[in-house]
Amino acid sequence: MRPSSLSFQQLLLVAFLLIGALLGAAAVRALFSLETLLEQSREGTAQAIALSTAAQSLSERSLTMERAARQSLVLRDNQLRQRFTEAAGNARDILRQLQDNELPPEFADDWSRTLDSVSALLDGPADTMLEREREVALAFREIDGHSAAIAQQVQAIIAARNSALQAGFKRSQDQLTQIVTGSILLAAAMALGFGIWLAKPFQRLERAIVGLGENRLDQPIDIPGPRDVRRVGQQLEWLRLRLTELDADKARFLRHISHELKTPLASMSEGVAVLRDGVAGPLNTDQAEVAHILQHNTQVLQSQIEALLRFNAAAFEARQLKRERTDLRALLEEQVESQRLHWQSHGLQVRVEGDAVHVPVDREKMASAIGNLLLNAIRFSPHGGTIRLGLQSQAARVSIDIVDQGAGVAPADRDRIFEPFYRGERQPEGAVRGTGIGLSIVHEYIVAHGGRIELVDAPQGAHFRIELPHAS
Repeated sequence: MRPSSLSFQQLLLVAFLLIGALLGAAAVRALFSLETLLEQSREGTAQAIALSTAAQSLSERSLTMERAARQSLVLRDNQLRQRFTEAAGNARDILRQLQDNELPPEFADDWSRTLDSVSALLDGPADTMLEREREVALAFREIDGHSAAIAQQVQAIIAARNSALQAGFKRSQDQLTQIVTGSILLAAAMALGFGIWLAKPFQRLERAIVGLGENRLDQPIDIPGPRDVRRVGQQLEWLRLRLTELDADKARFLRHISHELKTPLASMSEGVAVLRDGVAGPLNTDQAEVAHILQHNTQVLQSQIEALLRFNAAAFEARQLKRERTDLRALLEEQVESQRLHWQSHGLQVRVEGDAVHVPVDREKMASAIGNLLLNAIRFSPHGGTIRLGLQSQAARVSIDIVDQGAGVAPADRDRIFEPFYRGERQPEGAVRGTGIGLSIVHEYIVAHGGRIELVDAPQGAHFRIELPHAS
């Protein structure tokens, strides 16, 4: 089964199962290792007890044999001799057991030879009985020495086994530590890898949504990944196509309605001109005044229709960005220079502040937006005032400030200043009233770049701030 055929929840479950299986395998391995160590510890303890008991039993059998041997020698009692023989057999069995548990052969050989000499001394004439009894006592003193040496050697064997067991514990502990540490690191790496892999489709979704928000409707949306993520991508593609259709319908409607309005409007304008020229007969004063009003309103309506077409064209062009790496400071200076005659004729000073910042933007549209704001500042600035264009770069954005010393924006106009065809109440004296689309076009261009424009509170004049995503 391919990962792309699974849903995000299924892939997440698979990731958790894999990581859980890895950690579970490490835990099971640790459990078996611990059980093995406990079993080795129990066996080692049992062997140590058995060896210590055997060494002690050998010493006890030596006492039993000495008592039975000396009494049988003095009393010449076969039953006592049989008891000595049985004790000697038991002692030899214990000695073989110790030999099977790593007791060096020389210790057993010395002990056995001495016991054989005791057995030989028990047989002989009665007149040598006392002499032989003394030799038996001396032999058993030698056997006691051998038994003590054997006991000491058994303790050394137990100590060596304990050391080997401790070394085995240490090796197992190191191996277990390596396994657990490796499993944890591998699980963390798997979790990180799965996290990055599963996050990629959502990053693509985020970019697609941002693209729709920035009106980049010309870029098809195709998001590979889990089944449910692909389904969301297909819905976003449907939304993109729908928005494209709506924009096309809006543009088509505006073109048609503008055309339908311009045709009768042209006829009205020509008719009013004919009336004013007196072609249909001379007009009295009141009639001439009415004709003048009609002609003025016809011109105003025509200019508004043309402004509507320009705004519609600007809104469409805002979605057709041709980004290139642009020096924003150089762009500001170019706009100031291109309008030098205009601001010098008003006796204004224009300053550009800030260091060079390179940002990928549509140079033509950004120049149009800045030029429009600068023209607006020149139009509203008092004679002899100063206009400041500031450029500032921060970690995530670049800001452009355009500040003038004019009358500013009335509080009632602040919330609607970027609406199409809205004109504020504060207009410069003697100036031709604007169409109200300049700031709307600026807003369209800035938003299309993924930025924003706002009117900042200022003690004097108007302060517009453009903020663009920093991608340098």
